[in-house]
Amino acid sequence: MIDPNLRPDELARRLMMGALDGETSPQEEQELSRLLQNDPVLEAEWEQLQRVKEVTKGMVFNKPPEEIWDTYWTGVYRRFERGIGWILVSVGAILLLSYGAWEGLRELFDDTATPAIVKYGALAAIVGFIVLLVSVVREKLFVRRSDPYKDIIR
Repeated sequence: MIDPNLRPDELARRLMMGALDGETSPQEEQELSRLLQNDPVLEAEWEQLQRVKEVTKGMVFNKPPEEIWDTYWTGVYRRFERGIGWILVSVGAILLLSYGAWEGLRELFDDTATPAIVKYGALAAIVGFIVLLVSVVREKLFVRRSDPYKDIIR
């Protein structure tokens, strides 16, 4: 559908894109022809777009050698494997440190005079601290390897 509110050059460019993709109606093709006849700059742009489409239509991607695919899949496997490993290490560290905190807070939990909100608030704060600690340590280990500024002295 032709939008009458567009400037002629905007309309021509939209019609050009539609015509390149083969999505224009006969009415739109007539409108495009009329606009191109009235503007030599747009006509030159249209010819250039048609040449670009012809060139790109004939392009074929080179298939990489098998060695590249082998190293690609090895890299994907390695990243997946290490990601799973880091998740397991993080979860294990969180569980072990949380268990240690639980054992340290057992006396607090056994005390019947302490309100439950204090008990669970303390537990939540300690477990949250442990999660943050594990996260920061893991991130520091990753950043240290790839930090571009690690050798810069201030």
